[in-house]
Amino acid sequence: MLKSELLEIISNKENSGIEFKRDDIRPEQLAKEIVAFANHEGGKIVLGVEDDGSITGLQRENTQEWVLNVFRDKVHPQMIPFYEEIVLEPNSRVAVVTVGRGISKPYVLRHNQREDVYIRMGDRSEIATREQQLRLFEAGGLLHVEVMPVPGTSIANLDIHKIDYYLREIIVDPDVPSVEDTEQWVSRLVGMGFMAPDGHGNMVCSVGGLVCFGINPMRFMRQAGIRLVVFDGVDKEYEAKLDTVIDRPLIGRWENTPSGNKELVDPGLVETFAERIAPFIMHEEDNISETMRRQTCTDYPREAIREVVLNAVAHRDWTKALEIEVSVFSDRLEVVSPGKLPNSMTVDKMIAGQRTPRNPMIMDVLRDHGYVEACGMGIRRKVIPLMRATNGTDPDFEASEDFLKTTLLR
Repeated sequence: MLKSELLEIISNKENSGIEFKRDDIRPEQLAKEIVAFANHEGGKIVLGVEDDGSITGLQRENTQEWVLNVFRDKVHPQMIPFYEEIVLEPNSRVAVVTVGRGISKPYVLRHNQREDVYIRMGDRSEIATREQQLRLFEAGGLLHVEVMPVPGTSIANLDIHKIDYYLREIIVDPDVPSVEDTEQWVSRLVGMGFMAPDGHGNMVCSVGGLVCFGINPMRFMRQAGIRLVVFDGVDKEYEAKLDTVIDRPLIGRWENTPSGNKELVDPGLVETFAERIAPFIMHEEDNISETMRRQTCTDYPREAIREVVLNAVAHRDWTKALEIEVSVFSDRLEVVSPGKLPNSMTVDKMIAGQRTPRNPMIMDVLRDHGYVEACGMGIRRKVIPLMRATNGTDPDFEASEDFLKTTLLR
């Protein structure tokens, strides 16, 4: 780092990516800042600078060795920092410790036989809340919320006939319990991840089991549905043409017909959504055909809408108590999926086709039923080409700490 770059950083004061510290702080104080940066987006710790930006310089001998010892003894999991010293004056040096964005979250401060999780909040490092820790575990791949228990549920809240069809006809399981054998079903469903122990001696539905095969899943998980809102204009207005929440499991109920074909006898979430939204994304052409009828056309490629909604369902953050929201405006359609992108995923990586499933069990069920592609490249292979072919536009993706919003232009 150049001297001019360092002076500019100092002049801009502390922020979510910059922390100033004297070098005579205790090891656990330095480790706290390291952990907070690693659990967020990374950052720089400038040693030898006061909180107000005044430069006091390094006072400690062998500062680099001391810093590396802090990383080794106080920070877990282990990570490697980038350390550099910048000479400002003949007798004044400042150290910059660069902490990368952690890939093995959550990182903890080990001190006094405790492990504390910190996260960066603005220009402060604070103890992570229970919800923040949950998301850090998920981001680090140590926790899949989809297999967590849903209190108050039981096997009675799952549609066993749907699961029976899934095992017999979709994945061709040679040993399926009879529908009446509840004990065998509970054992099987726990093994598959569709049920889980609740810690009080009960076997209850898992998040993924209830979402995929539940009966009225929003009764126990209000975020399990899709909210569909339709407006006349280009902005959200007080009065909407339609404002409804669809409470259905992901998977519809299928049966085999005498002719050997599959028939959908009870629509799932996606099929019900497609039916509800249809009147608001269609229009009649001005020209009359030779049969004296007006041609009905859709304002968006149906397959593009389906793919975007399925992505929102498959990859959403189930720790967020908000439904997926689909808003139809006069000039666009927006799909908002709660939660930030999982792990190290970015919009660019998503468009390129990189796969990082947040909910692998739900994704497997959707893939087995043919709702999503096996290769997981629906955005790249379907949505983008379909939108370009329809009106020459690309879908717009906006990612934040709280949501992923996908916009399709009419």
